[in-house]
Amino acid sequence: MQMKENGVGFDFCAFTDFDNSAEVRLYEIGSYACEPEYSYGPIIRSRGIIHYVLSGKGILRIGDKTHNIHENQIFFIPPGISAYYEADKDTPWCYRWLHIGGTEFLALLKEIGLGENSPVLDVSSPNSRDDIFGASINEIFENYEREYYCIGKIYEIMDFLRKEYGHKDEASAESQQLQYVRTVIKYIQLKFSEQITMENIAGVCGLNRSYLSRLFHDATGYTIKGYLQTYRMQTAQKMLRESDLSISYIGNAVGYVDIFTFSKAFKKHTGCTPSSYRENGSTALAN
Repeated sequence: MQMKENGVGFDFCAFTDFDNSAEVRLYEIGSYACEPEYSYGPIIRSRGIIHYVLSGKGILRIGDKTHNIHENQIFFIPPGISAYYEADKDTPWCYRWLHIGGTEFLALLKEIGLGENSPVLDVSSPNSRDDIFGASINEIFENYEREYYCIGKIYEIMDFLRKEYGHKDEASAESQQLQYVRTVIKYIQLKFSEQITMENIAGVCGLNRSYLSRLFHDATGYTIKGYLQTYRMQTAQKMLRESDLSISYIGNAVGYVDIFTFSKAFKKHTGCTPSSYRENGSTALAN
């Protein structure tokens, strides 16, 4: 983990790279008390980013829309979207940011309507109760070296967002669609070590295979096959790092019938062989 203080565009920045879970990921956190008219972009990021405005104000421009944003609001810039933001001339904002992702987190943002067309949300408590969102952000920044603690706090944030902004009509079409997505995720996490097929997964949901595939991709950005492989590879990486089990055993444990097929899939996904990853850890991924 790298931590920096007092650089261009930030007062504090920590590269957490918490990606053990496919559901919720936290790659980086940071904060900045901006100078008047400080701007960033236009830029396209490969990962989504949430800014939480603590004070002041500014603008966010996505496409041909400009959004005026002030304290106690968040703005979300989805991955793959060109965005520009600028601090106010007279009252520049101070914000914290989180580079964040994961299938469950992205599906939740879609559920509450936070995205490219509507990227701003007021997170102040409507009943003047404790600021759950702000308090959870504070805890993440104060304990950024504790992976499971931080991921737990993100789940608290997700619970708050769903409670305050989720659809009240659980029978709505969108809610039902998202429930199918969650069923797929849970099924894969339970059955990933077995020889499961798209037909198995579609049968569990009682949906047409093509329709389910489209729902899943729209909500998470993954194909179902891609999510299954990613989950298997992340599990394999964890086992390679944390155990002395044989590569053949680990391959079988994550759903591959022979070591050759597993090694080929692992190298395609990570860029290195299982044995190289075990010997060199994350450094092997950069080579």
